[in-house]
Amino acid sequence: MSDSARSPAPAVVPSHFQSFLAFDFGLKRTGVASGNRLLRTATPQPTIKAEGDARFAQVEARIKEWQPDALVIGVPWHPDGAAHENTRRAQKFARQLRGRFNLQVFEVDERYSTTEALASGARDADAASACIILEQFLRSLEQ
Repeated sequence: MSDSARSPAPAVVPSHFQSFLAFDFGLKRTGVASGNRLLRTATPQPTIKAEGDARFAQVEARIKEWQPDALVIGVPWHPDGAAHENTRRAQKFARQLRGRFNLQVFEVDERYSTTEALASGARDADAASACIILEQFLRSLEQ
C-alpha cells in the first residue's frame, strides 16, 4: 500500500465531526487521548491495561464518557511502509471498534509516535503516543 493510500485522514471528514477519541493499540496496553477539532489539541487519558473483551469494556466506558463523533486509531508500519503483524492487529482493532460501537474510525500512520513520546520524556508513553496520533490527525483536517 502506498503512503498516499494511508494518508492520516480521508479526503473529507464531515465538519460536524468535532470530537475524537484516539487509541494507540497494543497487546497489553492501549493508549488513549481525547481531543476536538476546534482546539486541534489532544489530552492524554489513562491507558487501558487490559486484553480481549476486558479491553473493549474499558473502551466502551471511555466512549460513553466522552461521546466522540469518531475514533482515530494509530496503525504502525515498518519504516519502508511495509505492513507487519502489529499493522494487521491494529487494523483488526479498528474494524472491531467500527462493528461494536457503530462509529466512524480513521486510521493514522503512527510510525515513530512511541519513539517521539519517549523522547519527550512522557511518563505514560502509550497515552502520549495516542496524543501524537490524534494531533497528527487533527492537523490533517486543516489541509
